Amino acid sequence: MGAIYILWLRELKRYVRSRVQVVVSLGQPCLYLLALGFGFGPVFQQAGHGSYLQFMAPGVIGMTVLFSSVFSGIAMLWDRQFGFLKETLVAPVPRLHIMIGRTLGGATVASIQGLLILIICLIAGFRPHSWTVLPQAIAFILMVAIVFSALGTAIGSVLQDMQGFQLIMNFLVMPVFFLSGALYPLNNLPRIMTIITRLDPLTYGVDGLRGSLIQSWRFNPALDFTVLAIVAALFLSLGAYLFSKIEV
Repeated sequence: MGAIYILWLRELKRYVRSRVQVVVSLGQPCLYLLALGFGFGPVFQQAGHGSYLQFMAPGVIGMTVLFSSVFSGIAMLWDRQFGFLKETLVAPVPRLHIMIGRTLGGATVASIQGLLILIICLIAGFRPHSWTVLPQAIAFILMVAIVFSALGTAIGSVLQDMQGFQLIMNFLVMPVFFLSGALYPLNNLPRIMTIITRLDPLTYGVDGLRGSLIQSWRFNPALDFTVLAIVAALFLSLGAYLFSKIEV
């Protein structure tokens, strides 16, 4: 268990020391929030759906957690390139503990960034239905972070260099984001699109956040949390298996 704590703490220290990373990582979510939130606001309101900023803020929080979580797993490539991963793998600790420590560290960093974006949303004018729902929203942020940190670890265990990074972005992360309903309602979609969106785990994370913060549920909190827990267990198992196959 000591290895889990050390790797978790290392991820936090690396995040805190990288002030540039903290600032840059908030740039894209703020762009979506301000450009789309205020740009499409009048159109969304005329369509009778209320404030677009209220609708999309939970989606932007989910996007922030998604990107940060996956990137934390892919950061394993840098550790492999500079030799830190080799030093970690030859340590006399189970690889499962190493994998769990990295995953929890990445999930914690992603959750912190999600909370920072939530604060920015509040400054921009977003208001939750009730302040008492914040613990439930934070729980969904943590679940989304664990799910995609585990996925990121699995991806980082397979990739050998940074050349596959752009492929992961174009064919996995971006579709997961755009098909989650973060930027648009999922009502009245074609049947095939409805099926695809329901296969997207981020859909349930965004629905949990949106439902918790503004009481706009597509499913229900029990289903959202259950799906995220099941997917987290699957990705953790996959990540643990692939991580155990890494050659020193």
